[in-house]
Amino acid sequence: MSSNLTQQPLWKPSRALMEQSNLKKYLDWLFVKKGLYFRDYHDLWEWSVTDVEDFWETLWHFFQIKSHDLYLEVLRRADGPDMIGTRWFSRSTLNYAEHIFRNKTRDRPALIFQSERQPLTELSWEELEEQVAALAAWLRRKGIRPGDRVAAVLPNIPQAVVAFLATNAIGAVWSSCSPDFGHASIVERFRQIEPKVLLAADGYTYNGKTYDKTAALRDLLNALPSVNHAVLVPYLDSDASVEGTTSWDDIQYSPAVPLEFEPLPFEHPLWVLYSSGTTGKPKAITHSVGGCLLEHYKALALHQNVQPGERYFWYSTTGWMMWNYSLASLLVGATLVLYDGAAAFPNLQVLWTLAEKAKINHFGGGAAYFIACMKAELSVPTERLRHVQTIGSTGSPLTPDAYEWIYQRVKKDVWLISLSGGTDVCSAFVGGCPLLPVYAGEIQCRMLGCRLEAFDEEGKSVRGQLGEMVITQPMPSMPIYFWNDPDHERYRSSYFAMYPGQWRHGDWIKISARGSVIIYGRSDATLNRGGVRIGTAEVYNAVEAIEEVKDSLVVYLEREDGSGFMPLFVVLAEGVSLTDELKARINESLRNQYSPRHVPDAIVAISEVPYTMSGKKVEAPVKKILMGQDVARVVSRDTLRNPAALDRFVGMMAPKGLV
Repeated sequence: MSSNLTQQPLWKPSRALMEQSNLKKYLDWLFVKKGLYFRDYHDLWEWSVTDVEDFWETLWHFFQIKSHDLYLEVLRRADGPDMIGTRWFSRSTLNYAEHIFRNKTRDRPALIFQSERQPLTELSWEELEEQVAALAAWLRRKGIRPGDRVAAVLPNIPQAVVAFLATNAIGAVWSSCSPDFGHASIVERFRQIEPKVLLAADGYTYNGKTYDKTAALRDLLNALPSVNHAVLVPYLDSDASVEGTTSWDDIQYSPAVPLEFEPLPFEHPLWVLYSSGTTGKPKAITHSVGGCLLEHYKALALHQNVQPGERYFWYSTTGWMMWNYSLASLLVGATLVLYDGAAAFPNLQVLWTLAEKAKINHFGGGAAYFIACMKAELSVPTERLRHVQTIGSTGSPLTPDAYEWIYQRVKKDVWLISLSGGTDVCSAFVGGCPLLPVYAGEIQCRMLGCRLEAFDEEGKSVRGQLGEMVITQPMPSMPIYFWNDPDHERYRSSYFAMYPGQWRHGDWIKISARGSVIIYGRSDATLNRGGVRIGTAEVYNAVEAIEEVKDSLVVYLEREDGSGFMPLFVVLAEGVSLTDELKARINESLRNQYSPRHVPDAIVAISEVPYTMSGKKVEAPVKKILMGQDVARVVSRDTLRNPAALDRFVGMMAPKGLV
């Protein structure tokens, strides 16, 4: 994953794309309205992170943010030593859902939906408005007020979008989990925020199987005493019922009412998202209405170039921040495409076929999905992608091989946008730019308004070498607080403990001389070998390029005597055995592509690598398990896609080494 400045780009933007892009329109607007001229994107970025107030204020006017009250000042920096308590656009009042409905039109649908059970269907803007208005009116009648929490356990279905928009319209705070989360995992999240309303589906479908969740809903209601009202969404069975719940259909059949939007302070909570919980109790990360509104306009319009009338899709569940992020496509006038089900059922072509049927322009998913397609040697028929302009990837680093596979086997003239950011800001720090080329393994740019640096161990900014990802200027979409963290102790320890006053994100990165960014994995999983820090993504890039290896996981274990031990775990292709010859090829590949320090001390075959629900490899918990810690203390099984995969690592280490 090294950045070679002599390598050829995989893609360059056409002159037409550059000239017609939203980013070019913004540059022209800055010149006309502000007299500002920038030679290239990097000049623009430098200004955006230097004149921070001016930059965010220009976005406010460029996107014509509707505020019910004039703001007094753009930015009031925090009084303390870090960014916690920063305030933006003081005294302004606005509403996220109101901005979405500015795009209401009869010319195109608002939502397009498909699932394993249902064929492609459309929901018009008029239907969306009617459903949102009905639910918002019901919530108001039940006494739900601004600041009250509305929680949902719903699949990725139109009702989830309706429920969020209704919640925000009245000023309540949204929070959702996917129904495939375990009971304990959902309770652990929702108990923190004490919701007054719970919406839940009667079940869901995945991989061709249906899962009834009515009994689980009864248990959940018993475990959440704060819930005064519950709504059952009949998804599997139109006649489903659970005692003590109101039917979604009954709410929708109530008399029509106009949709009204509650003006909310810029810093009013919009939603509560949760950290993965793989390293402790999930953090209840709370974002502001105004912060996400501004950030999402910037990210979707300027960095992904989503235009009114286009169709936007990101494969996600309601338990991953990319579901929240994809809602922003509605902000910029696009049609949002939803899919509920497994990405590989009945086969890996299902989402690519959806791209054709739904005429998707912006197609997104987790890096693990694209790598799985590559490993399966999938070829996507050209006609399925005639409408696709961008392919988006996030969740974990996308390997250079996967970049090249997309251009060779998917679409040669597509704009590949790799994003990285996360739940912490419900957006990306680094991502796409319609004015820059795409190079294998590299993220195009640091996004506007995000002063991102790579810090060495002395806290100095470095270029062209590995460092900690650090953000040195506040952004509006940083959390306003963690729920139930009154003194900001968890907030401060999560981001500001290593470099006082600077946000340390926990990723291991390199910023190249051309301004692109390469991510080498989580810094808490970095392999510190012989004083040299190695990104786990380097190991995966080399090892998983070997045909016989389907997946891999590597950790570094520190011993009391100061020495270390680095085991590499590999998932092999069907019918393949871990022979000495294969081990030698793996070691040779790591040595030749990177260095002798990348060669593991042992290679062990496993049946599967443990993953979080959002598709991240579970590295730090595996390391702790191998060092003898109890599984229950280091990770909640409910946070994992395949919790049984952890069992292989229990007791694996013996006094004399790996057995």
